[in-house]
Amino acid sequence: MRPQIYTQTATGTSNWFPMDTRQAPFNVSVGVKINSGTATYNVEHTFDDVFDPTVTPVAFVNSGISAATTNKDGNYIAPVRAIRLNITAGSSPNVTMTILQGVR
Repeated sequence: MRPQIYTQTATGTSNWFPMDTRQAPFNVSVGVKINSGTATYNVEHTFDDVFDPTVTPVAFVNSGISAATTNKDGNYIAPVRAIRLNITAGSSPNVTMTILQGVR
């Protein structure tokens, strides 16, 4: 899978980035970098189908990247359906999240 790179410049949530849940081992790494401004952010995941329009995905906060205010990284070794960035506070935030999933 190619890296998924997303830059966000305001508070709020990004779109969901779907993962390949059938890949074994699952192995997903996430890095978040504050490019400028200040930001408090979470990396969140869901087990719900983000492509199903009848479902509102429930977001769970990654315990290793929660209320972060500096550059952080983490990983998922167990499958999740999708990952997103949630900037909860900040002043002129410019934040980039990179998601890498191993290749089968």
